[in-house]
Amino acid sequence: MTELVTRQDNEGLAILTLNRPDKLNALTVGMFKELRAHVSHLKADDSIGCVVLRGAGKCFSAGHDLADIGAGEDVPSHGWHSETLRMMEKLPKPVIAAVHGHCYTGALEVALAADFILASDTARFGDTHAKWALAPIWGMSQRLPRRVGIATAKKLMFTAEMIKADEALRIGIAEAVFPQEEFETSVEHVALQILANSPFSHAANKRLLEATDARDLDSGLQWEIQETEGVGPDAQERIAAFTKS
Repeated sequence: MTELVTRQDNEGLAILTLNRPDKLNALTVGMFKELRAHVSHLKADDSIGCVVLRGAGKCFSAGHDLADIGAGEDVPSHGWHSETLRMMEKLPKPVIAAVHGHCYTGALEVALAADFILASDTARFGDTHAKWALAPIWGMSQRLPRRVGIATAKKLMFTAEMIKADEALRIGIAEAVFPQEEFETSVEHVALQILANSPFSHAANKRLLEATDARDLDSGLQWEIQETEGVGPDAQERIAAFTKS
């Protein structure tokens, strides 16, 4: 049976690929089950320092499979999709969503659960829940305004308009845009920059940044002091290597 989400490891980098290219990687319960399993394994895998989530074929994903919705999904529990994305979001290592082509609605909810999005110049983003008389239950209403602001999120959600990569960069959905012919190598370059740094720092930074939106400055500063010791187990080795160079 063909894997719906594949994993390929390369020197500390795990690449997860949504693998229904014949269906534009439309998202199903089966895909989420495989994604959830990969995320569980990655959480415990200290050999991996960075994760890239991408799509096979022509696009990242066209979104939630409408045929799956129409047939009545066999979801393990209420909120299970959202819980799966939260598990990915809370991985103690950076997660990059590498988006080319379509990234609509449910697919955008998946991408927004990554730490940041890198986009090809072919990428197109949109939230079409309103077009189908649906409302978000995978995190769109929470993550999108945190990226782009309330008013911009409302405009995207109310109009269901599609935006190009350069507009996604301008409003804050994407952190960088690369030409399609250079996209794979550009994403790898960013991943290698991440892998060159301390996994201790990455895990600590994710925990600290997680609390930023929910705290005022004073409580946030106290949280920063209390939540981390400030020095990781690889600090002495890294500093010694630098001072000897």
